[in-house]
Amino acid sequence: MKKIQKTKKGFTLIEMVLVIAIIVILAAVLVMNISTYLNRAKNAAKSVKEHNSSISDVVSAIDANT
Repeated sequence: MKKIQKTKKGFTLIEMVLVIAIIVILAAVLVMNISTYLNRAKNAAKSVKEHNSSISDVVSAIDANT
């Protein structure tokens, strides 16, 4: 009687679904972190703009007095 050899070629459906699920979870975490960093950058740019505006006002006041 011949023995039937089962060789595994490729991935099962469950393995593929698990890999896709892990990739989706990592992508979600990445998107959340990117949005956090974008908000921080916008806040920093706003702060710099306000600071530059206040410096400009002080310089204008000094120039007006001289």
